Formats: sequence, structure tokens, C-alpha cells
Amino acid sequence: MTSSPFGRVLTAMVTPMSPDGAVDGAGVDALVEHLLATGHDGVVVNGTTGEASTLTDDESVETVRRVVEVGAGRLKVVAGCGSNDTAHAVAMARRMADAGADGLLLVSPYYNKPTQAGLVAHCRAVADATDRPVMLYDIPGRTAVPFAHDTLVALAEHPNVVAVKDAKGDLAASTRVMAATDLLWFSGEDALTLPLLAIGAVGTVSVVGHVTGSHYRAMLEAVDRGDLAEAVRIHRALVPVVDAIMSPSQGAIMAKAALVELGVIEHATVRLPLVESPPEHLEALRAALATLPTLKDA
Repeated sequence: MTSSPFGRVLTAMVTPMSPDGAVDGAGVDALVEHLLATGHDGVVVNGTTGEASTLTDDESVETVRRVVEVGAGRLKVVAGCGSNDTAHAVAMARRMADAGADGLLLVSPYYNKPTQAGLVAHCRAVADATDRPVMLYDIPGRTAVPFAHDTLVALAEHPNVVAVKDAKGDLAASTRVMAATDLLWFSGEDALTLPLLAIGAVGTVSVVGHVTGSHYRAMLEAVDRGDLAEAVRIHRALVPVVDAIMSPSQGAIMAKAALVELGVIEHATVRLPLVESPPEHLEALRAALATLPTLKDA
């Protein structure tokens, strides 16, 4: 079985908030316990789904610190530290390491669209800042800056750069990088988790995993033992929930709504410019959650 310094079944955790928009510490605690109870051995905090772009630096760091304390060695905590300002990303990497994060998630700089040479320099600067293992986050749909093949090969030479969260959606490109490097590969797109596992990914950093963690654990274990038919059955059974959370609006919005439906957190509050789900999205979500199979039926 493949090992990973980040764990293998991770969810990009939402940041629970109270109706006034403040971070809900009790909700954070409850969510961590829920994830631990549903097959997770890792969690990403302060990522896209955690609404990192609208949290203050102090809120981000304190949320990581709280998750580390609640997890208490029971799961790996990967902290998002990305920024389109390299100096800010370096500073956040150091603060996240000081807060106890086991690893760092580093997205490519957004908006200012660096060259690939600039992307390499940015990532090396952040990777040099601490001794924590770094997972690169390739999501050009949000950043407009993909990690090119040669860039990933070059960054794989850095001793702290050990993994990629792949939300690019290009299985052929992923295969080529996996064949050329020792980078650990994680699915960053729920609809492609099984295809990525089938070509060599070691795990997932999910959004839908807020409500399907045990199913992803079972899927991963099925792949590990070579039972592709079982993995396919689970993959197909999860399609309605994946669609209901990822398609109507935005993952953070719908994941919070799903957690409220399941009674894990109290409020589905998100910060502007995000807004909560309209009634028709909630109706579709409830219908999809009702189809979620028990593991023995998946």
C-alpha cells in the first residue's frame, strides 16, 4: 500500500461560519470529528473550498491551529499557503508550519499570470521557507496558470516538493508527469477520482468527501486490492452527489449546505462574493443525498 506524508483520503475542508460571518470554532471542531469518523486520514485547511481568499491571515492560521489541536495526531493537516505575492506565500508557509501543519498546499499564482520560469521560482521560494512537504495545486480553471510538464519535472527535484493536487482534468498529461517523476498524485476533481487512481494517483483531496469520505476510502481500498469492478460500482453510485455538490453553483456553497442537511454544522453561511444556495439547488441536493448508498450497497 502506498504511503503518503499527507494521508490518502483528504477533504478540502470548508470553514464553518456563524450567521454574522465569523469563523465558527465549534463548527470547525465538529467538522473535524465528522471527517475523522468517515474515513479521512488527512484534511486540507485554508484551501479554495475553505474560502481562503476571504479569510484574514490570522483567521486562516488560527483555523489551522485549531484543526491541528482537534486532530491531535489522528489525521494529517495540510495548510493552504498560496498567494499571487511570493513574499506573502513565504510568510504564510512559515506561519502555517509554526501553527503545526504537517504539510503545505501551494496553488499557482493567480491573476498576475507569471511565466513558467516565474512559477518555478515562486514554488521554490515557498518550498525553501520551511521543512514541510509541499503539495502543488494545479487548477488552471481558477488561476489561469497551469503547471507545464517541464515545470513539474523541474519542481520535483526540490526535496520538499513531493506531490500534486491535480484539478487540470488532463489524464494524459498527468500520466506523463507520473511516469517522469516520483511526485505523489492526488485527485483534485471529484468526477475524475477513480480514473486518476486507476492511472497511479495515491489519493484524493475532495470537496464531495465532506459527505462521502467513507465511500472514497472504500474506493481507494478496492483499487489497492485490484478490485476495479467494486471501485467502479462505488464511483457510479456517487455520481448524483458529485453532480449536486459540484455542478449547480460552487463547491464551498453546496458542501456547507450538505453538511447542514446532515446535521454536522449549524449554518451554511458563506462570505461574499459567495451567496448561499437557492431553494432549487437545496431541493436537488436533498434528492441526491437520499441516493447515497450504504457501503455494502455501493
